[in-house]
Amino acid sequence: MSDAGDVLAGCVLVITADRRKREFASALERRGASVIHAPALSTVPHLDDDKLIADTHAVIKAKPDVVVATTGIGFRGWVEAADAVGLAEPLLEVLRGARLIARGPKARGAIQAAGLQADWVAESETAAELRDYLVAEGVDGLTIAVQHHGSGSDGLDEAFVEAGAKVLSLVIYGWGPPADPQSHRDAIDAAAHGRADAVLFTSAPGAQEWLQGVDEAGVMEPLAQRVADGDLVLATVGPVTAAPLEAAGLKTCYPDRWRLGALVRELVKHYSDTTSAIPTPDGPLVLRATAAVLDGRVLPLTPTGLDILKALAAARGSVLTRDQLSEFLPGAQTGPHAVEAAINRLRDNAGSRGLVRTVVKRGYALGVTAA
Repeated sequence: MSDAGDVLAGCVLVITADRRKREFASALERRGASVIHAPALSTVPHLDDDKLIADTHAVIKAKPDVVVATTGIGFRGWVEAADAVGLAEPLLEVLRGARLIARGPKARGAIQAAGLQADWVAESETAAELRDYLVAEGVDGLTIAVQHHGSGSDGLDEAFVEAGAKVLSLVIYGWGPPADPQSHRDAIDAAAHGRADAVLFTSAPGAQEWLQGVDEAGVMEPLAQRVADGDLVLATVGPVTAAPLEAAGLKTCYPDRWRLGALVRELVKHYSDTTSAIPTPDGPLVLRATAAVLDGRVLPLTPTGLDILKALAAARGSVLTRDQLSEFLPGAQTGPHAVEAAINRLRDNAGSRGLVRTVVKRGYALGVTAA
């Protein structure tokens, strides 16, 4: 059997995130996965944006009662932008005098990195929890500065204004188109047409952009069918990120704790499930999008060999005739001798003569044993 650390062996996983993609990929590759980097969005920093500097001056002048940090990267980028123009100290002084509210642990970590302490943290990491908390507490007559993520206010500004607050809004970074549009399109095609096992998402805007790419490519139907059949996993860092996918009718999975590490563990848990494995004399056989894994070992099959093995596996021990199997042979390779040669190559590459049985005068069948 394979080592637990190789549970993702044979899996092709698409990462749609731009930030922390190397760290994410390394964690997956250490467990045996092959990773495709295809960010659905790029992060556009606003560190030199004149408007951000002007908004920072306004915050310093207004001395807000409450400052809301919605993202770690955004809060850090704000302090860095202020520092670049000599405003870091006056900004930090204003922040020390304000009540600091964080939308989740990442934002809290950025606040702490600036030498400050968050007064309250939305553990669900949702704008809704943050909004409801402050509105219920009462914000009438207060001045609130809100550092937004790339998608805008999430309704925070409007809710605070409606509740009687004055709002200062700051957008630190934005979302841009994929840095490599062709890789983005190729990854969508791979997901839709059986060349990827899972697509991974870390932000709702990234999921929404990916869905737009799916629609533009005209592959929603085959992609949705793969998801429904369980052949393609859509895994997200949490329910907020999953929302656009689920609104499109696509099933998702995500961990209880919204972190990249937890998402990796969720994938390991999913692919550790052996209920779909086919019992054979050589151990459990698991089929991935582009590979076959026998008793934890990725088999070095040719594309033709993999196609034949998948057809035999789908038959679950029933016989497939030579004519049926000849449909998977490339080019002009037809006839019983060509099929026999392909089966022998499959057996040799699998290192097992018993994986595929010859049924005299009928054809071939997968060597299935009792579970």
